[in-house]
Amino acid sequence: MRSLIVTPTYNERENIETLLERIASAAPGTHVLVVDDSSPDGTGSYVAGRSQDEIWIHLLSRPGKLGLGTAYCAGFAWSLEQGYDVIIQMDADLSHDPAQLPLLLDLIKEHDLIIGSRYKAGVNVVNWPLSRLILSWSANLYAKVITGVPVFDLTGGFKCWRREVLAKLHIETIKSEGYAFQIETTFRAHHLGAKIFETPIVFVDRVAGESKMSSEIIMEAVWIVIRLRLSRIKRWFRRSKPDSEKLRGAEEA
Repeated sequence: MRSLIVTPTYNERENIETLLERIASAAPGTHVLVVDDSSPDGTGSYVAGRSQDEIWIHLLSRPGKLGLGTAYCAGFAWSLEQGYDVIIQMDADLSHDPAQLPLLLDLIKEHDLIIGSRYKAGVNVVNWPLSRLILSWSANLYAKVITGVPVFDLTGGFKCWRREVLAKLHIETIKSEGYAFQIETTFRAHHLGAKIFETPIVFVDRVAGESKMSSEIIMEAVWIVIRLRLSRIKRWFRRSKPDSEKLRGAEEA
């Protein structure tokens, strides 16, 4: 299977070289697409230079900082156009260990979506302050309960997709960012009937660079969970309405 890693970047020059080297070592033959939002620190320029000589490295440049969700959507669209069979999404800040890539690529042979889960087997997060850990764990519990999706790590961003499922997500209609993007894509996959499997990983907080987390990203995730739940209720009413109309018709007759 032709596999591609999609990793969005904004000011990740301190991490991108190490990431590419670790990917090459852990999963030789796997291609990488860096979706760079015109990083002022030269991340895109560095990737562009390497891509000229190394055919497994690709760069998709965007005109400015447009957000994580749209970066992934652009990368997913590119991967489908190029005919890749398996698409992996992972952070560029080294929080997701490339050494886990062979496991994800092996598991995807029997499933439609593999999630590298921080919470499947307890809490496997390193170097986060307690407040951040509580926020993340609580957000996942909240999302799981409200959406009804049986996944422990709905906000996780280390995922491996089969192209057949990704193509059915209608990614052009996804506008959410950050946590919300991760929740929405897994929610859509679940309701498509995809075979989803969580495998435990150890998540290590970034050492270099700055986190892109913000209060706006957190609030978007809170609201997207409610919106997704309401969308399922609306669909249920639409499906049940014809039956009730038939019943009324029979009673009137």
